[in-house]
Amino acid sequence: MSISAHRVVTLHYVLKDVLSDGGEQVLDDSQARDKPLEYLHGHDNILPGLENALEGQEEGAELSVTLAPAEAYGLYNDALVQTVTRASFGNAELTIGSRFQTEGEAGPQIVTVLDIDGDQVTVDTNHPLAGHTLRYQVSVLTIREATRAELAKGHPLPPGTEHTKVEDRKVL
Repeated sequence: MSISAHRVVTLHYVLKDVLSDGGEQVLDDSQARDKPLEYLHGHDNILPGLENALEGQEEGAELSVTLAPAEAYGLYNDALVQTVTRASFGNAELTIGSRFQTEGEAGPQIVTVLDIDGDQVTVDTNHPLAGHTLRYQVSVLTIREATRAELAKGHPLPPGTEHTKVEDRKVL
């Protein structure tokens, strides 16, 4: 079975930041955490560039995928750095480098505190990996058809839930 829309894929990956000097920094390793990634292909569960590279791959495939910033978390946008009042954070303790999740126009976004000057707080709403070239080392573990419930939810459901019974699987 190959990876295509409406299939649940389980994989291990190592995510690296490709540095400007050509080196790499490991950002995440699913195998080291003993937690493979499971996602529903074709439902925007992972970065589009990675999903495109996985299309058509088979169980056991191992590949390296390099994503330019535009294919990953976007280019860094200076216009997304702004100054807000300290009151915007309620009673939260603020330090330079603190990160908060807030609701943005396109859904949840991460806000990073860059500077604190009295009541003025400079924040960056770019994704922390915006402007970064990323490299994924991927091992495809399993591929299966999604269940009706998973298709309705748009993501895999935890194993053992009543909605992942074999008889609920939809053949497309």
